[in-house]
Amino acid sequence: MFERFTTDARQTVVRAQEEARRLHHGRVGTEHLLLALLALETPTAAVLDRHGLTRDSVAETIAGYVGDLDADALTTLGIDLDAVRSSVEAAFGPGALDAAGPGRGARSGHIPFTPRAKKVLELSLREAIALKAKGIADGHIALGLLREGEGLAMKVIHDRGLDTEELRREIRTALGS
Repeated sequence: MFERFTTDARQTVVRAQEEARRLHHGRVGTEHLLLALLALETPTAAVLDRHGLTRDSVAETIAGYVGDLDADALTTLGIDLDAVRSSVEAAFGPGALDAAGPGRGARSGHIPFTPRAKKVLELSLREAIALKAKGIADGHIALGLLREGEGLAMKVIHDRGLDTEELRREIRTALGS
């Protein structure tokens, strides 16, 4: 499928992995795709920027959402992180939960995509076909995010009160130019 991706779309996918790695996330989700789209200098990024979606503001919002699940919140749910750590270290050895070394986890190599992020990439192909495009561009990935309609990226968009149909129209227009 990636052979049909334009340079900007490929950069979006690579950058999404970099965003996940930078945030120490073990999987690439829709939020990482959105951050990657915002990091590029493309007409699609310009449309998102006009609607107040900048890389820095979205990164801050995502950190706030992900940070909501902290140790205190887990304790409230009856989850004792110290007990979890002790249990894991008893089974896998001391430091098993520490940052991954080379070749392990999110620090190096390929980071897997969540099922929702994979769906976005699949929908980007469908968007490109519907628009009779020769390749899949970064704008098609943005349209795939909007079409999928779920995930942390869409939570950011919805919580800002953005009109997704207006975004869709403007991205389609940008793809045509």
